Amino acid sequence: MAAVAALMLTGAGMVAPAPASAQTAAMTDTKAAPQDDPYLWLEDKDGAKPLAWVEAENKRTLARLQSDPRYQTFYQEAYAIAAAKDRIPMPAQVMGRIVNFWRDADHPQGVWRWTTPADYANPAPKWQTLIDLDALGKAEGHKWVWKGATCLQPDERLCLVALSEGGEDAVTYREFDLAAGRFVDGGFTLPTSKQGAAWLDKDTLLVSRDWGAGTMTASGYPFVVKAVKRGQPLSAATELYRGQPGDQLGTYASVMTDAAGNKAVIVERRPTFFGGESFIMVDGKLVKLDMPARVFAQGLVDGQLLFQTSEAWGDIPAGAIASAPLSAVRTGRFTPEVVFAPGARQTVDGFATTRHHVIANVYDNVRATPMVFTHADGRWTSRALPLADNASIDVVSTTDSSDQAYMQVTGFLTPTTLWAVDASGATKPAEVKALPAKFDASRDVVEQFEATSTDGTKVPYFVVHRKDAKLDGSTPTIMTAYGGFESSMTPYYSGITGKLWLERGGSFVLANIRGGGEFGPKWHDAGRKTKRQVIYDDFAAVAKDLIARRLTSAAKLGIYGGSNGGLLMGVEFNQHPELWKAVTIQVPLLDMLRYEQIAAGASWVDEYGSVTVPEERAFLAKISPYQNIRRGVAYPEPYIWTTTKDDRVGPQHARKFAARLKEYGLPYLFFEDTAGGHSGDADIEQGARLQALQMTYFAQKLLGQ
Repeated sequence: MAAVAALMLTGAGMVAPAPASAQTAAMTDTKAAPQDDPYLWLEDKDGAKPLAWVEAENKRTLARLQSDPRYQTFYQEAYAIAAAKDRIPMPAQVMGRIVNFWRDADHPQGVWRWTTPADYANPAPKWQTLIDLDALGKAEGHKWVWKGATCLQPDERLCLVALSEGGEDAVTYREFDLAAGRFVDGGFTLPTSKQGAAWLDKDTLLVSRDWGAGTMTASGYPFVVKAVKRGQPLSAATELYRGQPGDQLGTYASVMTDAAGNKAVIVERRPTFFGGESFIMVDGKLVKLDMPARVFAQGLVDGQLLFQTSEAWGDIPAGAIASAPLSAVRTGRFTPEVVFAPGARQTVDGFATTRHHVIANVYDNVRATPMVFTHADGRWTSRALPLADNASIDVVSTTDSSDQAYMQVTGFLTPTTLWAVDASGATKPAEVKALPAKFDASRDVVEQFEATSTDGTKVPYFVVHRKDAKLDGSTPTIMTAYGGFESSMTPYYSGITGKLWLERGGSFVLANIRGGGEFGPKWHDAGRKTKRQVIYDDFAAVAKDLIARRLTSAAKLGIYGGSNGGLLMGVEFNQHPELWKAVTIQVPLLDMLRYEQIAAGASWVDEYGSVTVPEERAFLAKISPYQNIRRGVAYPEPYIWTTTKDDRVGPQHARKFAARLKEYGLPYLFFEDTAGGHSGDADIEQGARLQALQMTYFAQKLLGQ
């Protein structure tokens, strides 16, 4: 099943704890709020008084950071890398073409474009523009941000294009004709909402959206799926399935196809973030699938429906890939077979299907070993895909129509390369394009170490530093992690980090702490809800190990993280102020006693716990950064940034945290960008600005004046 995916520029860090759907504004009632909270008024996201407060804070912060002579250099370097025309135009295989979304200095909002596969292999392909977002936005008076497209199988001519106003999770869908190169006159148009849509056939969409009062969950997700017919108003849509208002993630439909013409129409209801129930459409009716709550269908190939497991399923362990014949799945009760079961230090970081094969990203101790799986003669066989060692390898594009795939190879010091791969093994992988080096890595080296956490668990981490770095604690170092939602952090090439930081003698650390998916579901589950303290202990253990090895020192160590990683930074700021000289807190969750009432917070109870459960509330009160700031503590001066358009986590957390620091007379910097959504991806200029501001802050703290 082919799809067109937008490349999200998250230049300021990892910022994605939840799928694209959330409330447009925070609830400002006092439910679950401490009675002595003086900053509830800052939860009015777009209110005049809070925005005036934001403007004053921004003015103070920008005056300091942008007046630093290093800021302009950082900005120019970051912008040049983000806008460079020698970047790899990542491909999607659609309708026999190569389709790509691209931003540069001439197209800051971006263009959706296509070329032929043969021409794509050339150094300078001749691209044909499909949609120019800059021109479209100018004509319509909107700042459209690209959020991807999904195309009708098997011919892939008709696509639903998703556009966001300023980067919000809420999107508008419009039907686009790839062959004609234009929006379809009178075609499908779904007005702005937190929504999802899938093609059932050329005249029918399966849509989850805001259908009116009582159709969105408390966290802003749609839980009613309806069939929308071509030419009919939304009011005439036919209801297919209705979840419950109390569901955390709502309900969505998806359609999976394979080259043989098989089709699986799946409806997933998600009462919790990680668990749910699945249904398959049979003769127009939904049949419930008898399988564990944390098992979900992920693809279809040669009549075999593929599943990824986050909990054991009979004899199939958690973290595995499983399959079953589509004909058996349609009955609702079936026996799966294992495709791949990971070892103790392995994880499956996603997979994709080609015409006859499955390509999986398998990681062993956070190092990639891509695998190809084939179903023939009633059984699955596997083989390793030789691409590169000691790197991250990801599938970029596959298609039902062939076994050709594109994969990228990336590492901390190795510029990203794009490879054409024949999943059948008939030809060897061939490098198609390579990113030119964006910084001088000749003096650097990558090492992997392990720290011992408080409970004895070994926590791996990577360090990128100068080969000749003195082991005397003097190396300025920035360190990041995520630690949540079973999201893995693997090696990646960042030209901006290399140019702005490594070239100036700094060191970079990536910590693979619990809460993530680096070692499968068990690594994640070890830190969920009231067990979450181990995540924070892991991060501190890595810092202490760095200091013990004399790779850096507390006086030279800065940390940063976004979203759930922003919560991590807030906790570390409180629990270990002695370990850091600088802390950047990006688009964060920080008020964990109110998070369920802000934006999409209620959807993350499966990860964090709820204040309605006494034991979980007690734990949240203990670790919540906003509630645990103390007067008179020698905290490092943090840099807190967020965006007004963030309708997923919301800017409210960051605002209140900064206000509390100000109340206590503690130093801080706060910046709230007016656009960009949760990912700060409105355009390349915004990404460069956010990078430059953050790096200026780190330079002031760790490199000195």
